[in-house]
Amino acid sequence: MQLCPARPDDTMIERICMAIDLPAPAGRRIALIAHDNKKQDMLEWAEYNLALLTGHELFATATTGRLLQEHLGLPVTCFRSGPFGGDQQIGARIAEGGIDLLVFLWDPLEPHPHDPDVKALLRVAVVCNIPIACNRATADFLISSPLMDRAHQPWDPAADPAQRDHSRTGPEAVHRVA
Repeated sequence: MQLCPARPDDTMIERICMAIDLPAPAGRRIALIAHDNKKQDMLEWAEYNLALLTGHELFATATTGRLLQEHLGLPVTCFRSGPFGGDQQIGARIAEGGIDLLVFLWDPLEPHPHDPDVKALLRVAVVCNIPIACNRATADFLISSPLMDRAHQPWDPAADPAQRDHSRTGPEAVHRVA
């Protein structure tokens, strides 16, 4: 966390800033997850972006990772299948700071028995401030963004005192400025 001038009058407010003085990452740690009805979309997306993906470290749930390895030859670290804890394993990696970007092609029109795990995964990704793509269009924008080659200041919500006191909701609460 960094204090940055919010206005020309040098008033300081708490702010999360993109670090511009950190070294550029050699590659991002990208988690790839696709529900059954979205596996073909994930394969097509990964094939289309194969040249971009090869410069990054890839993680995936079991079946998605196996498909990417077998069909495209991508090196992928595989976790368990989503319904058997894979979504939770990736969520834990995000919370530990071990994942930089999540591409999660989920099917909003199908019921999933592990829906609480899906919601928990999306929640931890939002809380930890990592980019999330839930469809191919957003995934294309993220993977091709010039920001992929720039350092991003990590944010640990557990270290942020404003996150510990959830009762602060009025004007006295700390406001975040992007």
